[in-house]
Amino acid sequence: MATSSKKQTSKTTVKAKAPVKAAAKTTTSAPKAVKATSTVDKAQVKAFKEQVEKHLRTTIGTSPEKASKLAWWQALVATVNEDIFGRLTDTQQTHAKNDTRAVHYLSAEFLMGRLTINNLTNLEKFDVAREALKEFGLDINDICEEEPDMALGNGGLGRLAACFMDSLATCNYPCVGYGIHYENGLFRQEIRAGKQVERPDSWREYGCPWEVCRPESVQNIPLGGYVEKQTAPDGSQCSVWHPSSMIKGVPWDIPVVGYRGSSVAILRLWESRSTEQFNWDVFNAGGYVDAQTEKSLAETISKVLYPNDSTEAGKELRLTQQYFFCACSLRDILRRYKRSHHNDFSEFASKIAIQLNDTHPTIAIPELMRLLIDEEGLSYEQAWDITSKSFNYTNHTLLPEALEKWPVYIFEKLLPRHLELIYEINFRFLNGPVEAKWPGNNEMKSKLSIIEEGEVRKVRMANLCVITSEHVNGVAKIHSKLVKEDLFPDYAQLWPNKFCNVTNGVTPRRWILSCNRGLAELYNDVAGKDWPLDLDKCEALKKYADKKEYQDRFMKIKHDNKVALAKTIKELCGVEVDPNALFDVQVKRLHEYKRQHLNLLYIMSLYKSLLEDPDQDIVPQVFIFGAKAAPAYTLAKDIIFAINAVGEKINNDLRIKGKLKVVFIPNYRVSLAEKIIPAADISEQISTAGYEASGTSNMKFSMNGALTLGTMDGANIEIVEQAGIENNFIFGLSVEEVQKLKPRYNPWDYYNADHDLKAVVDWLDSDFFTPGQPGALSSIKSSLLNNGDPFLVLADFASYKAAHQRAQKMFKDKAKWAKAAMINSATMGIFSSDRSIKDYATNIWTLKSQLIKK
Repeated sequence: MATSSKKQTSKTTVKAKAPVKAAAKTTTSAPKAVKATSTVDKAQVKAFKEQVEKHLRTTIGTSPEKASKLAWWQALVATVNEDIFGRLTDTQQTHAKNDTRAVHYLSAEFLMGRLTINNLTNLEKFDVAREALKEFGLDINDICEEEPDMALGNGGLGRLAACFMDSLATCNYPCVGYGIHYENGLFRQEIRAGKQVERPDSWREYGCPWEVCRPESVQNIPLGGYVEKQTAPDGSQCSVWHPSSMIKGVPWDIPVVGYRGSSVAILRLWESRSTEQFNWDVFNAGGYVDAQTEKSLAETISKVLYPNDSTEAGKELRLTQQYFFCACSLRDILRRYKRSHHNDFSEFASKIAIQLNDTHPTIAIPELMRLLIDEEGLSYEQAWDITSKSFNYTNHTLLPEALEKWPVYIFEKLLPRHLELIYEINFRFLNGPVEAKWPGNNEMKSKLSIIEEGEVRKVRMANLCVITSEHVNGVAKIHSKLVKEDLFPDYAQLWPNKFCNVTNGVTPRRWILSCNRGLAELYNDVAGKDWPLDLDKCEALKKYADKKEYQDRFMKIKHDNKVALAKTIKELCGVEVDPNALFDVQVKRLHEYKRQHLNLLYIMSLYKSLLEDPDQDIVPQVFIFGAKAAPAYTLAKDIIFAINAVGEKINNDLRIKGKLKVVFIPNYRVSLAEKIIPAADISEQISTAGYEASGTSNMKFSMNGALTLGTMDGANIEIVEQAGIENNFIFGLSVEEVQKLKPRYNPWDYYNADHDLKAVVDWLDSDFFTPGQPGALSSIKSSLLNNGDPFLVLADFASYKAAHQRAQKMFKDKAKWAKAAMINSATMGIFSSDRSIKDYATNIWTLKSQLIKK
């Protein structure tokens, strides 16, 4: 498979050329707009050009004549940072002067992607920068390809956090994002012989010009050891933790720019280091490797996102990782608070809101209790009052395996004082609210307890979140309903007002304005230039949805994006695809409940149909996948192999006359999403109803004019409410039907009743797609039949197939499709992350927007 070499590109010398009259060649990064952009101020271009050249010479240490693309990109970033850091200082001074309440967003993931084009767009300097580089003979999109994606997340959870930071800054809410400064992120995915191979994603091997190290805010974090009970002179007892080791947390700050530079927020990421970098005594005694053992062990904590926890060492590392970044973040929060309030904690909860993005940061709860009791001298009651008023919890999943549980024995080894506090919290909860509500009911106590009894006792992190947090929210209407009624119904009886909903959103700045400039220009014309701040304004396009001129323009934008994506597919996958075909896209994390294998079965059935009748009149289709499977998730990796094996067979079969193509784009990430999403005709959102919390890719696709082919799950329901069910393709069982069918479901009934379905499932046992390897795809068939088809793939197959047939029929009616695509795009205002953040600020954080003074 052909892939481009980043290192080779970086070494390429790019000589500055004389000013050029023609526009630089369009790349796949930013599809060409349908209409020319407005005239750019020549004085601004001249000043920007001079700054880039100055930084090229004085910051990077090279000249225009011999600078590489990497050097030009670094000089461009240095120029932009001059503006950003000035605005950052203004933002921080305003918040400090006003002593504002702020939200502190704790998340294990922040999937930021690339920042250059996004920051230029938010500063409204993209056109200026493009013209300045053009005068050097350079294409800004080509130069920005030098930027690696920040490998700080996995999927929707991390991308949501990134969107929220963008909106917090844009809406001028005081905030700090806290996470981990991963050295290698998740992994870089390669496809070899059709199979996923994981490689380190060393995104900052040569540094990252957007981030700044803050050594003045380093934190030392204790770990391990034991707890000693001590008696004070007055007879009271206290616990003293004697840790066995200390880890240094080094903060790296990444500025997050609000739109039009309204304010600049900070994302603070913690890097783990040893408190002792090097043991001289061991080294001098000949232990050259052993001298660095402690350093290596400490640095492992921030090495990768989500270490494999199928081993004991992996479990310990993951819990240590979560504790490390939470402990660093809370110490930093306390440091900031005490600058204005010293040791008076009476206003802490009124000034500090802490949002837990899923259960990964749950350990922050006992850590804040420990800091307040052990280090600040507060009583348990005072500490609990502050803690329970400061934390809020966002639930992102209904899957039991995703609700983290940690063995008690690991807590005893790594965090003995925290386990002691968890026991105390649990004891007071069970003998307080639970006993009052259900007196003498030990079964209910066992059900609601933070501690799960069994052969291995475990700490239920989600229970701890719910018990402590002031608010618990789901991320779509249907999800929040299920969180309250199915996941935590007994807690909802105790605290009915604790549970609420905040439907997710995505930032229109990155997901339209930056990545789809043709569509952005159309919205400038019909809705004015303030729509990126108020996405509801885009609804103005609806009144043009029946007009041929606007339909043609809208679909020309889509076609240009498809042409650009086709070029990327050819570069990365070596497959030629026709931009006039229907582009059917499913890009997301590979998981059984997201049902990429349902999509695969349909592709196989369509292929079988074409083999039987190659001349049938169908719409030519390109099925596009992008996904990473967790390294230990064997079936997910098998599905990736199956998609590639089926694609290899189909793409090279001349009998079907190019009517069907299947593409798996390797190493799916934000920068690829920015090319794929604007080019999609169909957005596959096909999770089993009741399993997808919300989804955010579904919103991005709809904003960019793709029609949703999906189940009534997550935010799909709300998307259809806005855009109309007639403009999308809904199929499958409802949440209620899934719940009703599950107890009596037998996949063999569906397999035996549908001849075509049976034929394609049986194909998986043969070597038709894997010559010489019969049964190489049998694990998928086994999961569907022998393992009970837990996500009802076979039950939804017929309905899914029918939805595709409806989509093909509509695609042939160009005017009808264009109208539906335009309405989808125009009606997505409610899914702006600005609306989500305002909901959080009003209903959960009680946060006020602050006008930034320069």
